[in-house]
Amino acid sequence: MTTDTTTTSSTATADPVLLLTAVVRDVQRLSPSFVRIRLGGDGFEHLGPEGPTLDQRVKLLVPSPGRSCVTAHLDARGWYAAWLALPEADRGVLRTYTARAVVGEGAERQLVVDFVLHGSAGHGGSGDVGPGDGGVGPAGAWAAAAAVGDEIGLIAPRRGCEDGFGGIEFRPGSASRLVLVADETALPALASIAEALPPHVEGVAVVEVPDALDAADVCLPAGIEVHRIVRGGRPRGEQTLERLRACLRLDSEGRTAAEPPSLGLAGAGAGALPGELDEHVWETPVHSSSGEEVAAAAPLGSDDTYAWVAGDSDTVKACRRLLVGEAGLPRPQVAFMGYWKHGRPS
Repeated sequence: MTTDTTTTSSTATADPVLLLTAVVRDVQRLSPSFVRIRLGGDGFEHLGPEGPTLDQRVKLLVPSPGRSCVTAHLDARGWYAAWLALPEADRGVLRTYTARAVVGEGAERQLVVDFVLHGSAGHGGSGDVGPGDGGVGPAGAWAAAAAVGDEIGLIAPRRGCEDGFGGIEFRPGSASRLVLVADETALPALASIAEALPPHVEGVAVVEVPDALDAADVCLPAGIEVHRIVRGGRPRGEQTLERLRACLRLDSEGRTAAEPPSLGLAGAGAGALPGELDEHVWETPVHSSSGEEVAAAAPLGSDDTYAWVAGDSDTVKACRRLLVGEAGLPRPQVAFMGYWKHGRPS
């Protein structure tokens, strides 16, 4: 393989942040709760990430109703301060989403974003007003009405500069056992992660969604036991916690081969939990939103278990208490992300 040293050099010195005017190229209704929107346009040939998308976060500048996209008035460097300086009626809103995929090359390169729609069941969207809040958030409303040719602002990593932009939290190292937990707002990230997993990994995935058709896009390796939960009328996260507890064998000494795997955590003992996490919990092996000191840890090995948990903050915090506090999973082996807080936009 020949390396273009000129391109490599220019990428290394380029700003890691791309500020683009994204144009809707396609709209596809995936399920009762999801719509998939493909975005493209000028400058998308530079869009990252270079490798697997995983749980890559991007930011969307959603135009105010009846207003045009504001990216023409901003520059990639200092865009946030310039955006805040715009009249409130003109600037729209800023929302964070996970990329479902980045596909194509050159002028055909596109970003794929799966939006959760508000419907009769009160579904919400990742980074928008939370599911079940009754109202329609601005990003969800934009996605529900989106048509080919519509524009939205995009702040995303430059190709080859992902480390400078950040936004990928799924870092299991060589861990061969995984615990994956997601609600509908984290489902696009989980589906993207699933596509990048090696076939030999084992573990458990617990996915809670509003409708049985919503999780059809997640295809995990055969060694991962997948629990797809339809929420129905039960409280958000309640069934997720019940299933996760059963999978970790926290209520019994042993299970038959047909029952959920223990992931090697049985009998680990209760781990010490430092101070309570803040309401927007974001805790990874290298960061803690609560200000907890994070010590450098050795890379995970093949005998380790790694947990990735994302969704509403209340459920994420409860999962943390199970995994770290009760099951004793070491702190450097977890990533807990509160994508949204009930009743509040992200």
